[in-house]
Amino acid sequence: MDPIEKEVTPETYTTDIGDAVIRYLVWGDEGPPLLLMHATGFLPWLWHPIARKLAKDYRVIAPYFCSHRQADPEAGGLSWHQLAGDVAAFCRSLGIEKPFAIGHSMGGAVLTIACGAFGLAFSRMVLIEPILLPEELYGISMEVKDHPLAGKSIKRRNFWEDEQAVQKYLAAKSFFRTWDREMLDLYKAHAIVPAQTGGYELACPPRHEAALFMGSMAMNPWPLIPEIECPVLVIEGETSENRAFIDLQKAAATFPKGRYMLLNEAGHLIPMEKPAAVLFVAEEFFAGHRNNGS
Repeated sequence: MDPIEKEVTPETYTTDIGDAVIRYLVWGDEGPPLLLMHATGFLPWLWHPIARKLAKDYRVIAPYFCSHRQADPEAGGLSWHQLAGDVAAFCRSLGIEKPFAIGHSMGGAVLTIACGAFGLAFSRMVLIEPILLPEELYGISMEVKDHPLAGKSIKRRNFWEDEQAVQKYLAAKSFFRTWDREMLDLYKAHAIVPAQTGGYELACPPRHEAALFMGSMAMNPWPLIPEIECPVLVIEGETSENRAFIDLQKAAATFPKGRYMLLNEAGHLIPMEKPAAVLFVAEEFFAGHRNNGS
């Protein structure tokens, strides 16, 4: 599977944050830093159609959070509080100060915790469908089989005989039918990779993904939100299944400088479905603030 290359190709790096090594992609080398945080089980390459455009004005940086730490999903998984601390350490290790930021799903919640619990200052944040659960769910002890997302992810298929099998699998899954075509090609090229013993497997193994899902309930981020001072735009998809139990209008209203946007004809996977819309909204929200961080 050949890498997708269009216009700007990111460089791949690693940084040691003391007790873990984090891989990351960088687009561009000039302008203020812009941090991109991916969703659970996904990867930085899925930011490419958005990042390559933003790279004309920003140094765009996207860390990869899947297997940089070992975690047992049956023992509580990998806490998002830990991930938020890793984001803060990542920024310190690279000398990143007051970045602009876009976070999707898990990435949006982790950015929120990194700011509120670890003092990581942002210029502005765009949070796309952040996983800010109802407060009563935090701290609940739950087995993997009972978690609605971890229970599915740990049983996810993780072997394909050849590229034809991969293509057949992707074409048959309704999950991918609303995706932008380039996004789907990027997923095929980078999220399903050659296995050491032949065939193909997921770049983020099912147990790692399940551990991330299990870690979502380890810390309640809601008490942190009123203390976050930077402007925040919260984006929700009109058809997202999360609207039934996550109140993102409340979240936007709780941020002192929060704004809410409902994106029509989009589900939870907004960046994968509508990358052009994400780019437009982010550019508008960040425009005019690159030099003063206001």
